Amino acid sequence: MTCVERPTLKTGRNRNPSISEIMKPRSKLGRILFVLCLTSWVVRLEVAAQTSPVLRLQLYAGVTITGAVGTVYAIQSKTNMANTNGWSCVAFVKLTTTNYLWTDNSAPALGERYYRSVAITPTNLVFIPPGTFLMGSPTNEVDRVNQEGPQTLVTISKGFLMGKYEVTQGEYLALMGSNPSYFNTNSQLPVERVTWSSANNYCANRTTQELASGVIPVGSKYRLPTEAEWEYACRAGTITRFSWGDDLGYTLLGNYAWYCANSGGSPGGFYNHLVGLKPPNAWGLYDMNGNVWEWCFDWYEASYPGGSVTDPIGAVTGVSRILRGGWWSDCSGQICRSAARNGSGGTLSSFGFRVVLVPGP
Repeated sequence: MTCVERPTLKTGRNRNPSISEIMKPRSKLGRILFVLCLTSWVVRLEVAAQTSPVLRLQLYAGVTITGAVGTVYAIQSKTNMANTNGWSCVAFVKLTTTNYLWTDNSAPALGERYYRSVAITPTNLVFIPPGTFLMGSPTNEVDRVNQEGPQTLVTISKGFLMGKYEVTQGEYLALMGSNPSYFNTNSQLPVERVTWSSANNYCANRTTQELASGVIPVGSKYRLPTEAEWEYACRAGTITRFSWGDDLGYTLLGNYAWYCANSGGSPGGFYNHLVGLKPPNAWGLYDMNGNVWEWCFDWYEASYPGGSVTDPIGAVTGVSRILRGGWWSDCSGQICRSAARNGSGGTLSSFGFRVVLVPGP
């Protein structure tokens, strides 16, 4: 449906219109169309902070989804119903009520757009809701280093799905036909000694395979998480050094992470461990601290921008890619903190990754 009226009303200094005046169409036909529009579009009023205020009525597309609470849906759209292959994936949502209203705030409701919702049942993926968090560490955090600042207010505008576990050697071998890992005694060990390019290729190949088999919805794709997405998911709503608390003496770290104090074994030395053996964080993600470093999408930068940003992806070029989460041979515990970060242009037996599934492109 195309809404005909999209009024913009400017007010003078001595007269402020009532809401009923603003929303009153100027003709009988206009009133009918306006009411119809309100049944399928969401209205947002904006008041600009100016000497002479401008009051605008902006219309956005809305879709009501009826389903079981906790179900994850892909929202898909197209502009031409005659094109049977024209669906794009614009969002993932997780129902918090049985009748859930989703609004498309990506663009004003102009022209024609068609929407549908498709329930998805991802395997070993966890829904991460959109939200805002403080990225990096405060200047007084114990064991902080300068590259963890300045703290930046980051908004993740869209929900996404993240791998519950680090990608395993079995998963990597099945898709890529090889296993580069140094510690390769069990298929449930995290794949390691993976370059950033190889991890990126795994995401592309998995996207192709699972789109073809209908495992993931049309218009979605796998990729590496951005550094902001990774830290947001690792913190799981917390602001402390770890998702379980500040743990200033690292006395609880061994309960949640593999690091050098608990990753050794006979005949000696340290190594990684099977995924999922330690408790997950509050959002259901395992091994976000310790075990293997995890590649992120971003190029490495020595500092954050500060201020407020939305969906950052880091520098456009560089020599190293971001790694997050710490590793099995960290003997201090400090690089397993939520804010700790690293960068590399190569690979080691401690470099692994996990995937995110996002709306395309």
